[in-house]
Amino acid sequence: MRSTLRRAVTAAGLAGAVTAALALAPGAVAAPVAAGADGPKVEVEIPGPERGTAAGSGHILVPAEGRDRPAPRLSATQRAADGEVTRIVGSGSTADRLDIVVLGDGYTAAELPKFQQDARAMWGALAEVEPYTTYQNLFNVWTVDAVSRQSGVTGDPDRATVRDTALGSYFWCADIERLLCIDQTKVDGYVAKAPEADLVVVLANSQKYGGAGYNQPSATYGYEGISTASAGNAKSGQVAIHETGHSLGKLADEYFYPGTPGYERYEGAEPADSNSSLLTATDMAAQRVKWHRWLGETSPDGGTVGTYEGGNYFVSGIYRPTENSMMRAVDKPFNLPGVEAMIAGFYRHAEVATSLVRTDRTLRLGQSAKVSVPRLTGADGKQLRIRWFLDGKELRFAAGKATVRVSSLLPRLLDLRPHTLSVTVDDRTTAVRDPKIRETLSSTVSWKVRF
Repeated sequence: MRSTLRRAVTAAGLAGAVTAALALAPGAVAAPVAAGADGPKVEVEIPGPERGTAAGSGHILVPAEGRDRPAPRLSATQRAADGEVTRIVGSGSTADRLDIVVLGDGYTAAELPKFQQDARAMWGALAEVEPYTTYQNLFNVWTVDAVSRQSGVTGDPDRATVRDTALGSYFWCADIERLLCIDQTKVDGYVAKAPEADLVVVLANSQKYGGAGYNQPSATYGYEGISTASAGNAKSGQVAIHETGHSLGKLADEYFYPGTPGYERYEGAEPADSNSSLLTATDMAAQRVKWHRWLGETSPDGGTVGTYEGGNYFVSGIYRPTENSMMRAVDKPFNLPGVEAMIAGFYRHAEVATSLVRTDRTLRLGQSAKVSVPRLTGADGKQLRIRWFLDGKELRFAAGKATVRVSSLLPRLLDLRPHTLSVTVDDRTTAVRDPKIRETLSSTVSWKVRF
């Protein structure tokens, strides 16, 4: 998977929750795992206050492993249910779909049906947000049952509560009540049971508000990040969607910290993030960089795309595309540049043409070349363009078809030599204007054919 670590800044100094030992200087890059006196640590994003406007509250290093509790001791019946994999959404191959793996923590064997319902509800919330709505058929969603000996998770309802759970989830991580951390080693053990994982979501069996974003890619298991959320709290589910903006969209946070020392003004270089810039709208348009193609357009999150000062945690000296998008506040849509970045993330993992006929064998008369093309929900029916080619020359009679019979290619095959039949499916969505991204919105499948 193509993925890079984005620049990380901690919320040092906020509410006294982050100690100096864990703080990162503004503009510093956090390693995905750092060794500490009490074991390896991993960078996570802290969700914003439940009634606040910020979608996140910076980053912090937390223990990557659990809190030194032994692995749950399961009965024979519990072990039989533990680790069962179910596909709840999608039917495409893992090679051609973006695969989300959902795990539950704090669910006993008797509560596994509740976990399945919570997982489906999570996907339903995700699919209500664009561009997930349009592209939901590019996804597979898998659940892996993780059986806990006790119901609920540590830190709920109070920090003195300790639960014996499969994934070691706990609130009050790093002394922050709403920060919901997990034992990443245990999570990876269950992720390994799924056929594929591009994103991982851990749902805690809790109604308490909270979550976390583990946005570093996994070199071992291939996923781009882990989001944690309370299954019973609707707003923390929005935090999980926000986190996919980082892991899939490679988007920066668009919120900032008024009145916080060190975050008054950004003095660094031009950020790599596509939704963060030093340039005003005038300079951006003149230089034709960043989100210049969207300037002046009405955005789904309200208002007009421009350059709004404040973002990437700093109050001034840096600009974001809109006033209040998903990357700044929960319950808001992605803005237009954000939607474009998310679609680019989808196509890092998904294909819009899947062969239904083996491509490693020559097709003869009486056989057909077939592809499966996903339906894009809410699209106009012309967004996906299907074109067929024989030896590079377009077969106009086959335009829009998912199946072409080899016999329909006569008399072009009468020379008895092998030919190449191919189909290309292009996504012509108006939500992508960047030519480099548009180049990735295409899938081609080829076969050898002969008389």
